[in-house]
Amino acid sequence: MKDTPGWASPGSAPSDGQEPGASDPADRPSGPQPADQPGARPQSPGTKWSDEQPPPAPWSAPAGPQNPAQPPPPPGPGWGTPPPPAGPGGYGHPGGRRGPGGYGAPGWGSGWGGPPPAVKPGVIPLRPLGVGEMLDGAVSTMRTYWRTVLGISLAIAIVFETAVVLLQGLVLDDTLDTAALSDPSAGLDEQTQAMGDVMRSSGLLLLITMLGILTGTALLAAVTSRAVLGKPVTLKEIWRDARRQLPRLLGLIALLLLITGGVAAVCLLPGILVTASGGGEGGAALISLGSLGAFALVVWLVVRFSLAAPALMLEKQGVKKALTRSAKLVRGSWWRMFGIQFLALVIANIISTIVVLPFALLGAAVSDDGIGGLLDAGSEYGWTYLIVSGVGSVVGSMITLPIAAGVTVLLYIDQRIRREALDLDLARAAGVQGYGSPVPGTRPGS
Repeated sequence: MKDTPGWASPGSAPSDGQEPGASDPADRPSGPQPADQPGARPQSPGTKWSDEQPPPAPWSAPAGPQNPAQPPPPPGPGWGTPPPPAGPGGYGHPGGRRGPGGYGAPGWGSGWGGPPPAVKPGVIPLRPLGVGEMLDGAVSTMRTYWRTVLGISLAIAIVFETAVVLLQGLVLDDTLDTAALSDPSAGLDEQTQAMGDVMRSSGLLLLITMLGILTGTALLAAVTSRAVLGKPVTLKEIWRDARRQLPRLLGLIALLLLITGGVAAVCLLPGILVTASGGGEGGAALISLGSLGAFALVVWLVVRFSLAAPALMLEKQGVKKALTRSAKLVRGSWWRMFGIQFLALVIANIISTIVVLPFALLGAAVSDDGIGGLLDAGSEYGWTYLIVSGVGSVVGSMITLPIAAGVTVLLYIDQRIRREALDLDLARAAGVQGYGSPVPGTRPGS
């Protein structure tokens, strides 16, 4: 078999250029040759080597930890030089731990395996992330910086849950009529109107929830960025970094409300006009169709601009620039963005339901209608129920808001790592030495 530099040691096998029947160098007499016979050269039967030989081809054994006090082991049978002896964290041990920054197939030397593992100064490794790593990073951020994270989440949850309770107690209870949905004798117009009331009330509550998540994402972005670098952070530092961007954050929220509200109004306008002109069932059908179209467009816009809040807070961008950055980062990955954020919201809602359910049952038990009122579609929520369930919602939001916000911020970081090599800047900011430089002794493609 031909000798290949880097894989086989010259002279390690009889097929490396030695003809059958040639004498083995080990059979020749050792020691210096007689100097009184200048023209004599011992000849062996079958040997046909020339007197002048070319220099040996350049060859270097695979790099690995060497022990200068211990001579290298003799070449064994098989392919090439055997790997160095395995020590603590050394190479060549089938199940052993690899040295710093290297891994590969068991029993092979440095540079013969795959790429080195990414460094992890904080809650995530500095490389493109998977879904599980984003969820784990969000939970790890909440667990590591729980004082700061829960303080911000509590403040946001109190503000937005108070708005939800007031909206339900003062507005929705007086205008929402869902009795037709449980009445078999109700006509199509009544059921359509009841369904429209449910969609409007649910849309308003969902809108407030999304605004809370947007605000939480913006304020928790600085915490998550510190967690990625593995650096400590306090509420005072977060407030000092965020207060300069709060006016722009309010402008971003207002602009997003204007955009989504305008899209929904345009989609619902034909059905409203037909209904107002006495269209009856045709108007109701157009309203239903327009509601579906408005929902689809709003979801598309929300995902498209979902990374605007992290860009606004971490890059210190303006409102328009933040929206443009989000659209650029999401372009080509919309379905991935949608799937990951939807999964995070589903997980957060499951946790929130588990936390809120005992408070809802307690609030229903102490209200006038009792627990049976929860199953009655036409019953109104009393203030007692709204307040008790609102307390449960605050507790649930304290736990779920950091998860949803953390996943969004990590999505922003992941997209920048994939498209802009942000991991190099993060490694330098974290103080990682030599990150991104080639490993000494390796060649591209090896």
